[in-house]
Amino acid sequence: MTRHAHSERLLLADSLDRLGPDAPTLCTGWKTRNLATHLVIRDSRPDLVVGRFVPFVSTPVKNQIRRIARSDYSQLVSRVRQGAPAWNPTSWQAVDERANLLEFFVHHEDVLRAEDGWAPRPLETELEEHLWAGLRRFARIAFRRSPTGIVLVAEGFGRHAARLPDERGTVVLRGRPQELVLYAFGRTGVARVDLSGDADDIAALQAGQLGV
Repeated sequence: MTRHAHSERLLLADSLDRLGPDAPTLCTGWKTRNLATHLVIRDSRPDLVVGRFVPFVSTPVKNQIRRIARSDYSQLVSRVRQGAPAWNPTSWQAVDERANLLEFFVHHEDVLRAEDGWAPRPLETELEEHLWAGLRRFARIAFRRSPTGIVLVAEGFGRHAARLPDERGTVVLRGRPQELVLYAFGRTGVARVDLSGDADDIAALQAGQLGV
């Protein structure tokens, strides 16, 4: 079984190494050091992720996050490459695939597509299939705030109703699975996706908030 999430992790770590700590990313306000810090915390300190939102502990938690961010950059990237510790369920292959494939794919694209002159990288069909499967599981959450109905059409892979229409009509999003994933995660400015439907509905979707 190919470990696509693990492969994306290693490719992302290679890109972080190549670009250094101060390269831009598509994550607002983040450079590559910030992204590496986020991934290390996600893997090994999920308590800090939760603690940021608890008022009486948020300040010491933010101080700990700053200390991690000030770590030697090469060590940060090594920790990203190493992955989650054994106590974290995402270190198990099956959980890793479901929990991390979209996360690491999107963050790798956050780095690659922030570079000047970027172009979509060619992906193997098997990886596209896994991205499409992951997107179908995630789509209802990703588009929960959409003001329109949403139908995803992945070229050569099928279609999926991500959100039923309510007061507005449905917008159809067409593209390769990886481009639809990026759109769903809010990277709408770089996702090569075609939108079709009523012009007002499309405008309402584009003005809304997507992603996690």
